[in-house]
Amino acid sequence: MVLKPHLDDLKIIGYYLGKITIGIGLFMLIPIICALGFKEVSPTFDFFIGIGASFLLGFILTRVCFTDKDLNWMQGMIVVSLSWLIATIIGAIPLYLSGHWASYLDACFESMSGFATTGLTLVQDLDHLSYAHNLWRHLAPFLGGQGIAIVALSLFVSGSSGAFKMYVGEAREEKILPNVIQTARFIWIISIIYLLIGTISLGVTGILIGMKPQNAFFHGACIFMAGFDTAGFAPQSQNILYYHSFSFEIVTILIMIIGTLNFNLHYHLWSGNYKEIFKNIETRTLILSSTLIFFIVAIGLKQLNVYPGLVMFFRKGFFQLISGHSTTGFQTIYAQQFIKEWGSFALGGIICAMALGGCACSTAGGIKMLRLGIILKALKEDIRRIMLPEKAVVVQKFHHIKNIFLDDKQVRAALLITLCYLVLYCVGALIGMFCGYPFLESLFESTSAAANVGFSCGVTNAGMPAILKVTYIIQMWAGRLEFMSIFTLLGFLVAAVKGK
Repeated sequence: MVLKPHLDDLKIIGYYLGKITIGIGLFMLIPIICALGFKEVSPTFDFFIGIGASFLLGFILTRVCFTDKDLNWMQGMIVVSLSWLIATIIGAIPLYLSGHWASYLDACFESMSGFATTGLTLVQDLDHLSYAHNLWRHLAPFLGGQGIAIVALSLFVSGSSGAFKMYVGEAREEKILPNVIQTARFIWIISIIYLLIGTISLGVTGILIGMKPQNAFFHGACIFMAGFDTAGFAPQSQNILYYHSFSFEIVTILIMIIGTLNFNLHYHLWSGNYKEIFKNIETRTLILSSTLIFFIVAIGLKQLNVYPGLVMFFRKGFFQLISGHSTTGFQTIYAQQFIKEWGSFALGGIICAMALGGCACSTAGGIKMLRLGIILKALKEDIRRIMLPEKAVVVQKFHHIKNIFLDDKQVRAALLITLCYLVLYCVGALIGMFCGYPFLESLFESTSAAANVGFSCGVTNAGMPAILKVTYIIQMWAGRLEFMSIFTLLGFLVAAVKGK
């Protein structure tokens, strides 16, 4: 028998949603400061309207649904899944008011793409977008990469029990520090430190290639926030190709690699445990998969002789591989070149890189290296069981921060989430084909959306069918949260209708 949710459930969910909504509004003060600094009048009002809507909704929810009760597992999962939808709707308000998005749906697409650290874009005339709106596009991945609920954990939530439910609901299970609130704050601290270092590095590089200091550091901050949080946004329509700089691309590659690593691994590296990067199952699997996919891409590009020079091959082929595998989505080629120049074999390699994704407990999307490593370990264990005598005891373990014995529960969880991703990729591809796009292009774009990558082969644009825009929004949402909190929300809605 399915139990109908109680009024207390709705009040607790509404109360915490209200807190997160206020938190989103507070972060809109940053682009307002930027607008005032650059003397942009209209964008300032756009963001004041966004803050007004955020504060109004937040205060209504916290007053009407006020409670001193903590979250349980179901409530925590629902708060997380709904908070991303609210962030998308509110975050789209100043974008739509700018006039650079053809419809409010397009602005919501951009907002979800930002918060989900994807980077697919429907903006029009990006090269003339205001500094404030451009900053908000890149600040959204910085917030979403650390986790929207992390805003609440860091600023508003005092109880560690309910905080942990939201933390897990955002597809993170590893507590770096004993207390999950301390973990959330540690993630913010290292992210801000990396932001300062990355902005300076990219800013100086920008000045060296001839950019004005003001623009160089603004672009540096934007590119870092998008790169570290593995989103493909850039301040200019040509993306990273705009800079025409080998040195700028090298720095960007380093940022993408840092962004795709597990925050727990960052903690151990900061603590001086450098050996962990060579022992960890995730980094080992990442190196293995990157090497194998690199050969696939290299063979495909070599067959067509797309980039005959070694330097050009690195800047175009290898860059796109790292960008796709880290699920960042930065591009040093035009979208149509994927289809017109790369060929099916190399494109298939990039699709595999996007689908597999980066590391768990990072800002990267996709299936994740930890799950892939566990599945490979389980396969190795089963092969050993077949080859050894029946009475032999086979024990498989792996190293992820510490030595862990492999059990069936871990393998089943890894396989289930992997299956969910594969289904999500395929469903999006089918809808793309239904809308009239070829199979390979549909699969490429669907994988990019669901794995939160941001690569586009030309399908994603303001003129594509609304059903495809909604499909990609759902894919970005589901892919970022890794399904469980969304399944909980669906179960909650079914229980509200059919429960007793």
